[in-house]
Amino acid sequence: MSISDLLKFGGKRPNQGAGAISDAPSATGADSLIVSKALPKFIAALSSTDAPVLIDFGAVIGPNVAFFGENLGCKLFIEDIAKDLDRHTRAGTREALPETLSKRFSQADGTVDGVLCWDIFDFLERPAAQALAKEVVRVLKPGGVAMGFFCSSMVGVPPQSPFTKFEIVEETMLRQRPQGGASGAKFVLQNRDIIRMFEGLSVGDSFLLKSNTREMLLRKRA
Repeated sequence: MSISDLLKFGGKRPNQGAGAISDAPSATGADSLIVSKALPKFIAALSSTDAPVLIDFGAVIGPNVAFFGENLGCKLFIEDIAKDLDRHTRAGTREALPETLSKRFSQADGTVDGVLCWDIFDFLERPAAQALAKEVVRVLKPGGVAMGFFCSSMVGVPPQSPFTKFEIVEETMLRQRPQGGASGAKFVLQNRDIIRMFEGLSVGDSFLLKSNTREMLLRKRA
């Protein structure tokens, strides 16, 4: 049974802690800091909207809740997709993921201003990824934005990769932490695959990082 937490909040911006600075998510899941070029643009796209509605595909992370409360004053829905994937993986029912994800969200069509996908699409087989992408397109308002990390090459990626928690340190920096769960292999998504999958969205910004991860900002056409 899927759970959606609607959070209304305020808070203080988290302080930056120690850690190695990288330019992309680590393949090992070790704690590290990531310089993000897409996140500031994502925040800027939402900042002109009063009380924007935001969906986060990651886990509940206190500093992120505080950050969005301080900077956007938004309504935040936490939808931890990794839990769905973990549950189906352990049960041996991954083939049911497309149907699960197509019914996962209660938001009406065109009612969401932003979606944080993080790297969850890396862990989904194509049918499940297509089902989730279709839901992102469905719930976004015209002009709404989605942000995500997409694996573009398996070079340097281990056979089994952990889920990752992305903690916002500041507008241009993320801390990644390993997240428990039966994750597994990653799947490569090239630029053309992403564009086809998110039909109805256009690529606003795309940054190919040294680790062969693509950080992307996608916008729904008006």
